[in-house]
Amino acid sequence: MKALIVAAGKGSRLKNLTRNKPKPLIQLLGLSLIERVILTAKQAGIDDFVVVIGYLGDKIKEKLGNGEIYGVKISYIENKEWQRGNGVSVLKAKELLKENFFLLMSDHIFDAKILKELSQVKLKDGEGILVVDKKPKDYIDLDDATKVKVENGYIRKIGKKLKDYNGVDCGIFLLSPSIFKALEESIEKGDETLSGGVRILAKKRGMRSFDIKDNFWIDIDTKNSYRKAEKILCKKLIKPTDGPVSRHINRPVSTRISKLLVKTGIKPDLISSLSFAICLLSAFLFSFGDYLHIIVAGLLSQFSSIIDGCDGEVARLKFQQTNYGAWFDAVLDRYADAMIILGIVYGWWSLHGKVEVWIAGFIALIGSFMNSYTAIKYDAIFKKNKTGKIRFGRDVRLFLIMLGALLNQMYYILIILGILTNAESIRRLYILKNE
Repeated sequence: MKALIVAAGKGSRLKNLTRNKPKPLIQLLGLSLIERVILTAKQAGIDDFVVVIGYLGDKIKEKLGNGEIYGVKISYIENKEWQRGNGVSVLKAKELLKENFFLLMSDHIFDAKILKELSQVKLKDGEGILVVDKKPKDYIDLDDATKVKVENGYIRKIGKKLKDYNGVDCGIFLLSPSIFKALEESIEKGDETLSGGVRILAKKRGMRSFDIKDNFWIDIDTKNSYRKAEKILCKKLIKPTDGPVSRHINRPVSTRISKLLVKTGIKPDLISSLSFAICLLSAFLFSFGDYLHIIVAGLLSQFSSIIDGCDGEVARLKFQQTNYGAWFDAVLDRYADAMIILGIVYGWWSLHGKVEVWIAGFIALIGSFMNSYTAIKYDAIFKKNKTGKIRFGRDVRLFLIMLGALLNQMYYILIILGILTNAESIRRLYILKNE
């Protein structure tokens, strides 16, 4: 099934962000709006797109090309009447779309899960489906939104000035070619908006609704909605399995760094390597054993923990996640953990000459590795019921190492790590056995 994307408008309300480029090319956290729509749809299994261009359309074609760099196919339709209503832009695709298709707006950002679920719905001949938000969040501008009245799963009324409504139009559709005939009828009556065509189908009981539920979407029409979208996308970077240090200390810092990194060409794997290099430097400084080197080493270990979150954040923001990237990061983390503990042990032993530090370091190392080894199975359970649970992971371990460095108590930190990590592994074994 193809997806039709309307990208013909000028976006005059965002003129401070457009700067001689069309609205679909406005950059949002490292990607243009239309790139985000295409890559989100790709996550839902859609790889064939028709883009309706108008204002400065050549710049959109130059940016997207034929879609090869995104792993999709893109063809274009030019709407020289782009100043008219968006219904005219949709109607321009009449000759290209003879079967059911998705209709998306180039300035609507949303979760891929919406399209995945929508693609499972069977569409009857002559009807369409409009995705509706029945419980719009506070970041949705209701004054500007298109409202709908839904009755028994069907759209009955639609319009921006609708007073009696129980949902909001999300700008995401699953349509049959019947929409084109409805648009022709609506335009002939003087209504050139897409809502006009929907209204025609609604009168014939030909437009069903699809509840968005708790999934995310936002229409970026103003600078305020742009800022909200940026804030929400950054907030969504917090993972359910984030530990307390990662959630409350690392993420607020790492997301700010990632917002800068996405504007560059730096790849996630390079960020993983940078975090690893910082850990190696930390381990080297720990090996000196004196307080000044230990303080710097402890701060660097915590900084590496923060940077370690940036690779995944940049990957998710720019749709660059790969299984290999996640595995590569995990492998480097294990080596980094081992080197830091080795550096701590050697540094303390070189000053104090007591062999017991090697035993404490070995126990701490085994516990750290076992925490990582059991993490995948445990996290699957953790996601189901997070209430009242604290995830003891790498973020906590590196934070404790930093505290130990500041207090100059590295031997006792090794003992604490040994006890906590191994106790956590035993606790996970118990939980997984019950599950």
